[in-house]
Amino acid sequence: MTLHVCVSCLAGEDRDASPRAGARLYQALIDTQQRQDQPPHVRIAAAECLSNCNRGCSAALCGAGRWSYVYGDLTEAAVDDLLAGAGRYAATADGLVPWRERPTIFRKGVIARIPPAPQPA
Repeated sequence: MTLHVCVSCLAGEDRDASPRAGARLYQALIDTQQRQDQPPHVRIAAAECLSNCNRGCSAALCGAGRWSYVYGDLTEAAVDDLLAGAGRYAATADGLVPWRERPTIFRKGVIARIPPAPQPA
């Protein structure tokens, strides 16, 4: 499973902000994941742009044979919930986490749900 984080997201900040809000979110996720005692179930990857600028910061969660999700309106304050939600996603066979088990940011910030790619015939 991979959590792609848009590192170019401005989230309403000035274009010249450095580092950008998305890059700060990405680094906060990496730092928090490294401090956890358990092995990571989700790989965190930087993405240059998720084309969700009006709802940045943005992230996408995907895995082979699973539903994928795009989330927006994320902040550094959401790091623990992002990692918890990604862990719940990783624990499913198909990427469908029951609604009540999703962190609030996953329920309210979902932009898109994308079906798994079809298996080759």
